Amino acid sequence: MALLQISEPGMAPLPHQRRLAVGIDLGTTHSLVAVVRDGVPEALPDTEGRVLLPSVVRYLPNGERQIGHLAQRQAALDPKNTIVSVKRLMGCGASDIGTTLHTPLDFIATSGMVQIKTIAGPKSPVEVSADILATLRQRAEDTLGEELVGAVITVPAYFDEAQRQATKDAARVAGINVLRLLNEPTAAALAYGLESGAEGYYAVYDLGGGTFDLSILNLTRGIFEVVATGGDAALGGDDFDQLLLQHVLQQLGIATLAAEDVRLLLERVRQAKEALSEVEQVMLDVTLTNGTPIKLTLTEQEFADITQALVQRTLSLTRKALRDAGLTPEQVQGVALVGGATRMPVVRRAVEACFGQPPLAGIDPDQVVALGAASQADLLAGNRRSEDDWLLLDVLPLSLGIEMMGGLVEKIVPRHSTIPIARAQEFTTFKDGQTGLSVHVVQGERELAADCRSLARFELRGIPPMAAGAARIRVTYQVDADGLLSVSARETYSGVEASITVKPSYGLSDEQVAQMLQDSLQSAEVDMQMRALREQQIEAEQLLVATESALAADADLLSETERTTIELAVQTLRQAKERAERQPLQAALKHLLTVTEDFAGRRINKGIKQALAGRKLDDIKV
Repeated sequence: MALLQISEPGMAPLPHQRRLAVGIDLGTTHSLVAVVRDGVPEALPDTEGRVLLPSVVRYLPNGERQIGHLAQRQAALDPKNTIVSVKRLMGCGASDIGTTLHTPLDFIATSGMVQIKTIAGPKSPVEVSADILATLRQRAEDTLGEELVGAVITVPAYFDEAQRQATKDAARVAGINVLRLLNEPTAAALAYGLESGAEGYYAVYDLGGGTFDLSILNLTRGIFEVVATGGDAALGGDDFDQLLLQHVLQQLGIATLAAEDVRLLLERVRQAKEALSEVEQVMLDVTLTNGTPIKLTLTEQEFADITQALVQRTLSLTRKALRDAGLTPEQVQGVALVGGATRMPVVRRAVEACFGQPPLAGIDPDQVVALGAASQADLLAGNRRSEDDWLLLDVLPLSLGIEMMGGLVEKIVPRHSTIPIARAQEFTTFKDGQTGLSVHVVQGERELAADCRSLARFELRGIPPMAAGAARIRVTYQVDADGLLSVSARETYSGVEASITVKPSYGLSDEQVAQMLQDSLQSAEVDMQMRALREQQIEAEQLLVATESALAADADLLSETERTTIELAVQTLRQAKERAERQPLQAALKHLLTVTEDFAGRRINKGIKQALAGRKLDDIKV
């Protein structure tokens, strides 16, 4: 956005001043902040020269908190008040959280987003994330000596409406103006694209601490277009740690652990995993809080065997994204690795085998997302010349639709649509004299609203009473560049309007998203049959309403026998509609149409006679 400067006559305009905007990678395991200086994006270190900030917050009884490295060191000593991997909880309700032996945190069930019980009181994932973001904001302002005008914050491509909104809320709590939420794979592609000037189809394989994203992008001059995405918001390096921990416990015959020992062993297991990226074997040597010594040798091959199922899950999602893009692995020019977990040799070998080429690894996988976000932030802050501009085109992971009569879903914005986007569609009323309309916004790929995710409901009131089908209600869906949705409904004749910005309190996990997509494929035939049945039921209801209205108005046109025949056919159709069986319903529909055919003709004749009553033949113009 250009800023106009008003000067007194004879005064020269002030020289352009750079506006400080940063890119922030809010990660599951680590977070960091980057900025563009002298045209080059760079990650900002803390006072001790460390770029990565552990995404860990410890709450203390006096209201103070420890954030980052200090909190991470205390995690094993105070596991119930030290929150790690909070990104996995963003936008989630209590029912979305699976509690296991290896989750020392205590959760509080609420109607909205899950709360975490701490010694300093309940904390939401938004609050915890805000503490991390505020630390990064302070680091940037201290390093650069001025306040931020805003930040581009990255999120997994598969984050849904609730998770994206929760991220924006956390930034607001941290005092950060969000210039844009940017998908992590897109940010990585931006960093690689700027460095190499490459064009064509590229895959971004992003395996972080808690999430996995796979994006297929078409890179052309100045345009970064996401053509397909896949991923799992509950799959990352943490899961590799958990599997290795379970393996260690099984090897040692340990069934249960104290919460302190869980955190202690998890930290040592993580260190062993990282070491196995550099050496063939490592010794796990730790003493539990009860004095029990643990010594175990772990090898890289052993680790690869243990985690093979997790690696294959990422490859399965990778192949799915390639199919969605209509590409084969051979058509991909390069594969960029993002996230610290991609340092694992088992992952790199698998990616190379899948695509038939060594992956790109020219940028630190821990920093690449933040560096790309910093470039986008610099552009949005107005620090780049127009010839340096580029266009980022992300896509929706799931379709957005509206519930129709009979519980059917009409998809208004299909999945993989490029965002930002606005789509509109016209609907009408179902009953005579209808003055209100309920709008149910859903997300998913299934044919029935009950099988999709409910996002929001609102009502349009004040529609002028008209015959069924006469009203014209235009429903508009708008998805902004951050993937956030607003919906409006407007009756075109009267101008009455209602709208809603979709801000759900918590949302889907990526595992649920993937399951929804899988369900839609497996049950496509069943869904189509159900849709056909619902359409028949709607047709039946319309015919029943019309027939009963006609009987009430013109029963005198029928003999007693004819009326009895029609009433029996009405009863049969109503029963068939309730039984919800396609063949009997179709037969009952056909039968009622047949027995009312003569009745309909008589009503038409009656209407014509009434229209012509008292008029001369010469008055009628043909």
